[in-house]
Amino acid sequence: MADSLRDHLESPRGRGVLACAPHTGAAGGAPCGDIVRISVRVEGDRVVEAGFEAGGCAAARAAGSATVEMVEGAPLLDAASVTPAAIASELGGLSPVAAHAADLAADALHRALGLAARDGAASITPDPGRTLVAMSGGVDSAAAAQLALEAGEQVLAVTLELWSDPGTDGERSCCSPQAVTGARALAHGMGIPHLTLDLRDQFRTAVVDDFLAGYAAGGTPNPCVRCNGLVRFDFMLALARRLGAARLVTGHYARIAGDAEGLLVQAGVDPVKDQSYVLARLTGSELERLRFPLGELEKRRVRELARQAGLPVAEKRESQDLCFLAGTGTRDFMRRHGGGTVGAAAVSGDIVDRDGRVLGRHGGHQGFTVGQRRGIGVSAREPLYVLSKDARRNRVVVGPRAALATRRVGLGPVRLHRRGAAVQAVRVRYGAPSMSCAAADVRAGGHASLELELDREVRGAAPGQTACLMRGDLVVGWGTIAGG
Repeated sequence: MADSLRDHLESPRGRGVLACAPHTGAAGGAPCGDIVRISVRVEGDRVVEAGFEAGGCAAARAAGSATVEMVEGAPLLDAASVTPAAIASELGGLSPVAAHAADLAADALHRALGLAARDGAASITPDPGRTLVAMSGGVDSAAAAQLALEAGEQVLAVTLELWSDPGTDGERSCCSPQAVTGARALAHGMGIPHLTLDLRDQFRTAVVDDFLAGYAAGGTPNPCVRCNGLVRFDFMLALARRLGAARLVTGHYARIAGDAEGLLVQAGVDPVKDQSYVLARLTGSELERLRFPLGELEKRRVRELARQAGLPVAEKRESQDLCFLAGTGTRDFMRRHGGGTVGAAAVSGDIVDRDGRVLGRHGGHQGFTVGQRRGIGVSAREPLYVLSKDARRNRVVVGPRAALATRRVGLGPVRLHRRGAAVQAVRVRYGAPSMSCAAADVRAGGHASLELELDREVRGAAPGQTACLMRGDLVVGWGTIAGG
C-alpha cells in the first residue's frame, strides 16, 4: 500500500465536514456498493471548504479524502480541472481494481461544483478573453472549443445534465449522465476546466411535461425549440456571467447577423446541418453574448478540423433522437412517464374518415402525427394520411393526401422579433424548406395568435410544431402551429 494511500485512510481529510451542505455531489452505489459524497462551499472564485463521506471499499474513502485535500482552498477553475487520474496520482497510484474509486470521487466532486455554480455561489472577475463553451461530448462542440483555444481564448466548458432514465440509451443522448462523464473527460483531455449543470428538474417541468401534455391534447410538440428557449441558453448564459466569461460558444450550425434593430439568428452555411430553426426563440439580447463558430462551415470541414487537432470524437456518430427519447419510442416513453397526463391519449379509439365513418381502430392517438402515412393500419384503395386528431373524442381522422393541402396556417402563441411585415417565409418543421408567406403587420413582441397566408399549398402542418418565421435567411419570429 502506498504511503499516501495509508495516510489518507488513517487521517482522512474533511470526513463528515459539510455533510448537510446543499452543494453535495454523490457517485456510486449499486451495483458496486461503493459510494462517495463530496461537499463544497464556494465563495467567489475559490472552494473555501470541502468535505466528504464514503462507503464501501477503502479506496473510496481514500479517494474522497484526497479529493478534499486537492480542492480545499483552490481556485474554482482549478478544482473544475481535477481528473480521476489526478486523484489516483495523489494516492500514489491505484490498482485497476481500485481505480474506480477515483472515478467516483471525481464525479462526486464535479457534481458538487456544478450545483454551487448553478446556484450562484461562484463569482469570478470578468475577463474579455474568457469563453464558456457548451460541450455535449460530440464532434461539433469539441470543434467549437478547439477553435476558441486556437484563437487564444481562455476556454471553460459546461455540460448540461437534463435527463436520466434507465429506459433510454444514455450513450446516444447528449444530456445523460453518461454524456456528462464523456464530455468532462473530453474537456479535460483538451486542457479545459469543466462544470456540469444538473437541470433535470427544470427540464422535466419546462420541456418533458409540455411534451407529454402536448401529445395528450392531440398535438405534436417540438421539445428542442422549447429547451433551447426556456432552459439550455438561459442557464448557460447565467453561468457564463458568473464565471466572468465574455461569451458563450456552442456547436450549432447557425450564424448571427444584425440589422438596424439588433441581432437575429441567421441560417448556417451548410443547408443540411442548418440549426437556425431550433434557435428561433433566442432574443437579440441573448445573441449579443453568443457565438456560433460552426455556422460558416460545412460538417465535413468540422470533422477535418477535429481530425487535425487529434480530437478523439472526430469520427463520433451523431444521434438522430430527441435527447430524452434516445433508444426508445414516443409511445413507450409516454407509457413510462406520462402517468395521468397522457390519460385517454393512450387509450384505443376510432380511426375515421372526414365524414365520421369508422375505418378501423388505433391504440392511442398520441402515436399519430398530422401528415403521417405509414403505420395507420387501415387498408384503402388510395393511400391514407392523418388529417387531424380529435383528442376530446379520441379519434384519428384520415383521408387522401390532397385533403392536407392548405394555404393558411394559424399560429398561437407567437413571438415576433420584428414587425409582422418582416415575415417573408415560414418553415413548418425542422429540416423543411422555407415557403413564402405573408402576415399582418402587427407590432414586434408576443401575440396570442397570427395567421399566415402562404404563396403555395402546404401539406401536413402539424399542430404543436414550431413555425419558424423568416426574412430571407434571418429568423424574425416563431409561433406554435394551432389546431384546425
